[in-house]
Formats: sequence, C-alpha cells, structure tokens
Amino acid sequence: MQSWELDRLRVAAHQPQILRSDDHANRVIALLLPQGEALQEHQVHEHALVFLTRGQLLVSAGASERTLSAPSLIYFDPGERHEVRAINECQLVLCLAPWPGTGHPSIRTGGLRVGDQVRRW
Repeated sequence: MQSWELDRLRVAAHQPQILRSDDHANRVIALLLPQGEALQEHQVHEHALVFLTRGQLLVSAGASERTLSAPSLIYFDPGERHEVRAINECQLVLCLAPWPGTGHPSIRTGGLRVGDQVRRW
C-alpha cells in the first residue's frame, strides 16, 4: 500500500512530482501553480481527474468557466480542451488514466488494452 496526505505535500513551482506511474493503469502527478499562472489551453489523451488541494482556480473548458476553491475535484474527458489558471497559489494532484492513453506520443500504435505490449519510441 502507498498513501499520500494531499494537504501535506510540498511541491515546488515548476517542478511537478510524479507520485505514481503504472503502464496500463494511471499516472498521478502533484504540482504547484503560482498565483496568476496558467496551464494554458491544452488536452490530454487520458481521462483526467484534477484534485485542487489548496487555493482557488479558474477552470475553463469549451464555453464553460468556473471558479473553484479547495478542496475540489475536476474531471476532463480524453481530448477535452481545457485551461486552468491560479487565482492564488494552487496545489493540484492530477490523475491520468489509463496511462498512457490512446494516441499518446509515447505509444507507436493505437489503443492499449490490459495485456498489450507497450511499444516506446
């Protein structure tokens, strides 16, 4: 068993920490977003769960926009374009699953299923 006390993680700005990474399963990343900084509009190949453990965050996806305060949980579909901007210093824990997702550049071929061979570039 592994566990993390999310409210006690100490992550430096611009230095994300990979807490766990398992092929065919998930990747968990903790990061600190300084006040006013953003993860500009982007998308990922995986289902994305974002746990806001500290701070206030402006989240936009398509025509939707919300301000969220910790503790909050945000979900994005694979391929959903979104942006997050720190209203004040924010600590986030990002969970991507399955890792790596279909179409991820680290995979030479299409989708993955449990038991598939993983091909790396």
